[in-house]
Amino acid sequence: MAKKSKIAADLRRREVVARYAERRAELKEMLRDPETRAEALQGLQKLPRDASPTRLRNRDVVDGRPRAYNRKFGLSRVRLREMAHRGELPGVSKASW
Repeated sequence: MAKKSKIAADLRRREVVARYAERRAELKEMLRDPETRAEALQGLQKLPRDASPTRLRNRDVVDGRPRAYNRKFGLSRVRLREMAHRGELPGVSKASW
């Protein structure tokens, strides 16, 4: 289980990214025009650091584990294996050949 503070920080970052997404897209569009490029760069630098989507981290929805994340299920490898063995994931079964 991840620390509660790390999970909370990730949720806060997601809110900040959503809040500044539109403004960020406008500034990125302005970067293409050579006349407004300097202004756009300055505007992007003034945005909060956490407004960048690259600062988000995929985390396990159950316990917040940041590593070994499986996008299809939104779970880490550890939680995915546990839930699959208990039969809690529909359509997932243990492989045998």
